[in-house]
Amino acid sequence: MLTNGVKCRMPSSEAAAIAAELRTAMGKLTRRVRHEDRIPLGQVAVLGALDREGAMTTSDLAADQRVRPQSMARAVGLLMEQNLVTRRAHPTDGRKSLVELTEAGRAALEAERGRRAGWLAQAIEAELTAEERALLARSAALLERLATR
Repeated sequence: MLTNGVKCRMPSSEAAAIAAELRTAMGKLTRRVRHEDRIPLGQVAVLGALDREGAMTTSDLAADQRVRPQSMARAVGLLMEQNLVTRRAHPTDGRKSLVELTEAGRAALEAERGRRAGWLAQAIEAELTAEERALLARSAALLERLATR
């Protein structure tokens, strides 16, 4: 089997079964956590990218989010109407402008993150035993390791 052009051995049936269960569970959890959102997912993704990467052009945002530049221009326009982002001149290219978070945008993003984390923390506390919470904490490090592979 080829993965990113590198020959890999086929995973064991045990690993394949774990992968399928994990993918399903993570998908369900992600969809449930999104129910806490007040800002549309695409707009939160733009705010998150600007928070992580700093000011970017609309074209760079589109590439980062894997959407068409026209779609990103609409999303940026909606965020500007809400005063969550602003534009400023590009420092080296007068034909371009940079989109950046406003203080209101940063606050809105933090509120979204807080709602998500808050719901998840409440669910962990309500649904899991102390032993299960400890196991979940150890599993988070494993998931992070898989995500960076």
